[in-house]
Order: sequence, then structure tokens, then C-alpha cells
Amino acid sequence: MRLIYLSATKSAAILLSLGFVLSMSSCKREGCMDETATNYDEKAKEDDGSCEFSDESLTGELSGDQTWTSDRIWYLEGKVVVPSGVTLTIEPGTIIKGKAGQEAAAAALIVARGGKIMAEGTATQPIIFTSELDNISEGQLVGTNLSKVDNEKWGGVAILGSAPVSTENGDTEGNLEGVPAEESYGKYGGTNASDNSGVLKYVSIRHGGISIGEGNELNGLTLAGVGNGTTIENIEIYATLDDGVEFFGGTVNVKNVLVFYQGDDGIDIDQNYAGTVDNFAVIHGDGIGTDEGLEIDGPEGSTNTSGKFTLKNGLCRAEGSDGSAADFKSKAQGMVENVTFDYGSKPLKFRTKFTDPGVDCTHKSDAYANLLSGNLTFTAIKAAGVEVYDGDETDTCTDEMDAAQTDAASEVDVDGAGGSVDLSTWSWGAAGNNGQL
Repeated sequence: MRLIYLSATKSAAILLSLGFVLSMSSCKREGCMDETATNYDEKAKEDDGSCEFSDESLTGELSGDQTWTSDRIWYLEGKVVVPSGVTLTIEPGTIIKGKAGQEAAAAALIVARGGKIMAEGTATQPIIFTSELDNISEGQLVGTNLSKVDNEKWGGVAILGSAPVSTENGDTEGNLEGVPAEESYGKYGGTNASDNSGVLKYVSIRHGGISIGEGNELNGLTLAGVGNGTTIENIEIYATLDDGVEFFGGTVNVKNVLVFYQGDDGIDIDQNYAGTVDNFAVIHGDGIGTDEGLEIDGPEGSTNTSGKFTLKNGLCRAEGSDGSAADFKSKAQGMVENVTFDYGSKPLKFRTKFTDPGVDCTHKSDAYANLLSGNLTFTAIKAAGVEVYDGDETDTCTDEMDAAQTDAASEVDVDGAGGSVDLSTWSWGAAGNNGQL
């Protein structure tokens, strides 16, 4: 056998060539491997995290389960409905923007009765609903071009369940404000107090609220007939035209909710809501049409009349002269515990009505009557005072009104400890990131 000896130079050259070939064969081309991305690279063998996606625009009913991801902006055009049997999952850090549109064309996300939303943000990656006019983009916590008084830019978020409600005429279900009565997805209420509509955690709803007509509005967050199997906590409603959070009956419990600069009421309770709101703050200022920090009504009809709300560990504060502390009316029944009302000299208001004003001045069933009977109670409250007013506005039962004022003052101790609320709880939201808390 003949041996061939290579020089050192030739041996080195061959080894280098072989190494280069081996290196080329083991190297994988990096790039975007997601076929739905705008920069998808069909030759890529290893994803390098560079994928870019087009924004998504949605309208009408979802046809099946969906997941909204944080890698793009999701736009709501008109009503986007999560129908019965469908689950919408929203990833932490996702931004959803409502497009412009007034009255019936207003953008809104509606989780219909039997549908479910799983929106679990975090303190570092909250889920944000806002207007298309907001210049916030992916990965940001707040935009720079809209302020705390910029509201009515889109609708809001509504969740509808099958928990008990008390609507007019003895009805056991209602129809959501802002949704035509003929649309089935606007129905709410039922008999399942433990109904589960999903989860909202670390969710900020900004720059919304639309008036459809007199007494017919879309709020920041509407909870209609929502059951206590639903989890709602760490919520911010920022710069909304109408109410911050409005409850239409239901039994859902809500924890850690901030309403910041609402146009109407901070927390509005209707149709005999029978859950607990724990650790809340309502803060508002001038020039946005603010009405009340709290507006509380009781049952409207003859069904589901026994439930009582609980509001505890709260702060309601006016940063200006507009707005009043709270209005308890229309058979309001429940418990208010450890709450501070910071409105200067403005008192808590209680409505009364009379059987036949001017003839029979017997107090009818109303918030004032429930206050005296113990169906409406206050513990550890700090406020300027109390005021009873005549809901009939007749000014005829004057002696009875004078007596009612004295009796109400004896029932509500307004010099209690009040609520101890740590506003840094919402440092993750728009108000916190804008340095407004």
C-alpha cells in the first residue's frame, strides 16, 4: 500500500474546509416562523422572535372560542358579542381599542348570557380597553394624547349573566341599556346566583361611555345579572362619560375597583344587586358632568326583593365642586361599612316619598323607610352629614320632612373612622402611571 504524506499546510487547509462544511450543515436559518405574521420567513428553521402582526378589527358575534394576544392591537367596530357557549380569552398586556361611533353604532364588548370572558392581566401587564384615538401602543401602559376628561370616545364593556335581578313589572330578566330590545344578546337575569361569566383581573377601561338616549347609556363597566361564580378584581375605570361601574341586579363580588373621573355616577346599583364591593375608590373633578359618588337603588319589581348589597372599605372624593357624595333612593337596601365621603359640606342623601302628599303624609317604602327599619345600615362612616329629600318634590309634608331629617341623623353616625384605602393599589393603571393618585 502506498502512503501519501501531506504537508502541514495542505492538512490545515483540508481541516478548515471540512470544519466550514460541517458548520454550514449544522447552522439553522433564524427568522419569523409564524405563518400569520406579516414578516413570515418560509425558509427559517429557528424562530428569532421577530414576528410582526397586522392589527385585528372585529365586529358582530364571535363564531367560536377566541384568544386575543398582546402582539397586536385589537379593534372593536360596533358591538362585538361573546355569545352563549363561547369563551373569549385575553392575554396579559393586550390592548383593545374601540372605534368611534355614536348611539347604536357605538363600539362595545358584550359578553352575553351564557358566554364567558377570561381576561387575566397582571400588575405589570394589565389588559387595557381604550379608544382608537388613544396613541398607546403594544407594550405601553399609557398613551400621551388623551386626558382624564377625555371621555365618550367609544362604548364600554358589559357582562351579562343569569343571576337574579328585580326588574319592573315583576319580570325576572331585563334588557341591557344601549342594546335594541329585539337583540337576544342583550337579555340578562335568571335564577342562578352562582352563575360564572369568567374572570376580569387587572383590567383598565378608559375614555368610554356613550349616551344612546335619555336614561339609556353604555357605562365603563356594566355588570347585569352577573353571578358570584364570576371573579372581578383589580379594575380601573378611567375617564368615562356615564357611570364607572353599574350593577343591574346579580350577586357578583367585586374587589379593588377604582373609578377615576366619571361623567355620571361612580358606582351605580340597580335592580337589587346582592353582592359585595370591597376596597373601592371613586375620584372625580369638575367639568365632566359628574353626578354622584354613589347612586343606590333597590328592587324595581316584586321579584327577587330580599337581596342586599354590601359596600365596604371605600373612598368617594371630589377634586373640585362638582358632584355629590351619595344618593340612596328607590328602596335602597344593604350595608355601607368603613367608607369615607370627602365632599366638603355636601351630605349623604336619602329619598322618601309619601302615600298621598298633602293628604296622607305617611312615608312609603323607600331608602329613608329602609334606613329606619334597619334594611339600610351604615357603620364606621365619615361624611359631612345626612339629608332627607322629598322624591315627589311637592313641599307639602313639611312637618314630616323635618322629623325625618332628625331621625336620619340619629341613624347614621357620620363621625366614624371611615375607609382606609391605599390608592397605590391601582398604581398599575392610567391614573397611577399619569401621577394622578
